[in-house]
Amino acid sequence: QVQLVESGGGLVQAGGSLRLSCAASGSIFSINAFGWYRQAPGKQRELVATITSSGTTNYADSVKGRFTISRDNAKNTVYLQMNSLKPEDTAVYYCKINALLNIATMINYWGQGTQVTVSS
Repeated sequence: QVQLVESGGGLVQAGGSLRLSCAASGSIFSINAFGWYRQAPGKQRELVATITSSGTTNYADSVKGRFTISRDNAKNTVYLQMNSLKPEDTAVYYCKINALLNIATMINYWGQGTQVTVSS
């Protein structure tokens, strides 16, 4: 089974930076895609960024130019570098993977979330 460990959240002042990490472990054959999502209290969960197995990235308009998603395939780890943080970025950030456990079994798995708080 799959385990996801998220880290890197915390409290930062506006204009600062944080780097989130999400490490997948377990019996994983391959990861098709990683995604970062976020959800503020009382608001809809939204897509922040994705990266596919081929390296293609996609970003929400609100974070373009400020956030960068990357991966380390050897470590089955995805990162989200967040620069020029704004108070509106405050949310719980969730990592999601779409993966193959074997050639016959595909799963979607969510991390438990990490809190990012940006003070004004």
